[in-house]
Amino acid sequence: MRVLYLRGFVFAVVMAMLVGGRASAQAPLEPTQMPPRTSAYLIWRGTPAADARKINALLGLWDDPDFAPVRAAMFENMTNSSEKSASKSRLSRDEAEQYSSLLENAFVLGYVSKPETKMTVSAVPPKPAEHPDRSWNGLFFVYDRSGKESLLSKAVLRMRGQEKEVPKISEITIAGVPVLKVERTTGVTYWVEHGKYAASASELKVLEDILPRLEGKPTAGSLAQSEAYKEAQPLLGGGVVEFFARIVNLKAIAPDNASGFKVAPVLDALKLEAIHSLCGHVILDGAKTRIQGAILGDPAAGTLFDLWGDGQQSPVSLSLLPPNAVSYSASQFNLLALYEILKRVVNAAMTPGQQGGAMMVEGLAQSRLGMTIPDLLGLFGGEFASMQLSSSLDPQKAVYLLGIRKKPEALKLIHTVFSDQVTSERNEGDTTYLKISLNGGQSQTGVAQWNFRYLAVTPEFILAASRSETLHELLVARSTSAPSALPSAALFQAARAQYPTRLNAVNYFDFEKVDWPALKDRWVEESKKAAGSSNVGGSPQAVSAKVPDLLTTVNPQVFPRHLHFMAGASWKDATGIHFDQWLE
Repeated sequence: MRVLYLRGFVFAVVMAMLVGGRASAQAPLEPTQMPPRTSAYLIWRGTPAADARKINALLGLWDDPDFAPVRAAMFENMTNSSEKSASKSRLSRDEAEQYSSLLENAFVLGYVSKPETKMTVSAVPPKPAEHPDRSWNGLFFVYDRSGKESLLSKAVLRMRGQEKEVPKISEITIAGVPVLKVERTTGVTYWVEHGKYAASASELKVLEDILPRLEGKPTAGSLAQSEAYKEAQPLLGGGVVEFFARIVNLKAIAPDNASGFKVAPVLDALKLEAIHSLCGHVILDGAKTRIQGAILGDPAAGTLFDLWGDGQQSPVSLSLLPPNAVSYSASQFNLLALYEILKRVVNAAMTPGQQGGAMMVEGLAQSRLGMTIPDLLGLFGGEFASMQLSSSLDPQKAVYLLGIRKKPEALKLIHTVFSDQVTSERNEGDTTYLKISLNGGQSQTGVAQWNFRYLAVTPEFILAASRSETLHELLVARSTSAPSALPSAALFQAARAQYPTRLNAVNYFDFEKVDWPALKDRWVEESKKAAGSSNVGGSPQAVSAKVPDLLTTVNPQVFPRHLHFMAGASWKDATGIHFDQWLE
C-alpha cells in the first residue's frame, strides 16, 4: 500500500511542479461527459492559481530561482534523453521550457473498454480472416488548447519529424469534423484539432463517441451513471489531479480456456469482483500538497481485502524509533490470508490430478523447515517497518524490521534458511546478533565470504542493516531512552491524530532533520565512484566530468527553505482501503 500511494504522490509532485501561470478549473472532458464504458481516466485541471502557488511549499520550491538547475535538468532529460541520433535536432533549454508551458492547460487521459464479447476457444483453428482483428486500444487524450493552438501544432509537427518511420497521413470526416488518420506499422492514431479542444484516440469508435460529447451534443449515458463511479465520487473532484480506474468484469471477456489453462476458476478464486475501483485526487491545501484516495469494494472475508487486517492503533516498531530518526514507515499485512489466497488460486488452476503436486510441495517445505507453512507464517506478526537514522540519508544507517512472535523458532528458521552463511552469532541480553554472508565460495584455501548483512533478533523483531554498529546503537539507545522520548516529533503525533484509531500503515519523513549539504557531498562522491568504476585508468578530470551538472550546481539550501515534513497513513473500513499522504 505504501508503494502505491507514494508512487501516486510522486506523480502528483511532478505534475504540480512542471507548470506556471493561471489555473483552468474545468476539465476538457468531465466524467459526466465520458462514455459509459470508460474504465479509467486521469484529469489534470491546469496550473494552480497564482495565490495558491505563493503559499504552497512544493510550488514555492519549484519557483525558487535556486531550484533553476533542477528544473533545467528535468526539462533536458525529458526532451532529449531518447534522441540518440546526431542527425536529430535536440531541444534547447529555452525550447524545452517553452513546450513545458503546454501543461498550463487542462487535459484528460482515459481508456474506454472494448464492448464485452465472450471469447471462446475451439479445437479447430478458424480460417484466417482477410483483415485480422488487431488488439483493442481504447486509449484517448483530450487537451484544452485555448491560447496554445500554435505551440501545440508546432510540438506535434516536431514529434512527427523525430520519428524513424514516416507515417502515412490522410484526412477523414467524423460528424462533419475533419480528422487526421495517422497510420504506422505499429498501429493507427486519429488526431483532431477542433474549436477549443485537441483530441486523439487509437480506436475510431472511441473518437466517434468522444467528439459529440466535446461539442455538448446529446449522447446516451455517461461514466458518471455507473455504480463504481457513484461509489467513488466522494473521493473525486476538487483537486488539481483526479484519477479513477474501475475493475472491469474480466470473467465476461476472458476465454473459457487458454492453452489448456482454466481462466474462469482462477478469476473466481481471486474474487476480483470484490474490488470496484481505484480512485483519488491531489489537492493543494494551503502549504500542503495532498493525495487522498482508496481501493473501494466489498471487503468481505475471502477477498483480496483480507491481505489487510483490522489495523492497529500504534505499530510495535514505533517503540524502537529514536528521536533523531529522519524517516519512518510501518505496514501491517495478514500473511496467512496471503497464503490462503495463493493456495486457492493454485488449486483452481490445476486439475484434480495436479493438486497432489501442490500438496507434495507443501510436504517438502515442511520437511525442510520443520514446520508447516501456516505455522511458519504464524511466526511473523505481519508488521514490516523501516527507518533512516542518518541526516545525510546514508544507506548504512537504514534499518529494516520484521515483526515476529516467537524468537527461538525465528532463530531456528534463520539458521535453516542461511545454514553456513551465518558466520558469527552472539547474545547481548534478550538480543541475538548475527552476521550473514550473501556471497561466498569454496576454494583450496578455505571458504571466502563477502557482502555481509547483519541481523539483530529480539523477542519482537528481526532487524536488518548493512552495518552491525547501526543495529547495536539503535538497540542501546532504546534501552537507555526514557519512554517520554518515544515516539518521535510532535509533527508526527499531530499527523497521526488526523487519521482513524486503527491503521494498516503509517509513515513520515522529517525534511528538517536532513543535512542537505552533506547529502549533496555524499551523492557527488558516490557519482564519482560509479564513474571511476566504469572508467578504470581514466583521468580524475574524466571522472569528474561524468558527475551530473545537477549535483554540482544546485544550491542545497534551497530545499530546507520550502520542504519541512511529509506524512501519511492507510486504513481499512467497510468500503475498502483508504490512503492519505501530504507534504509541506
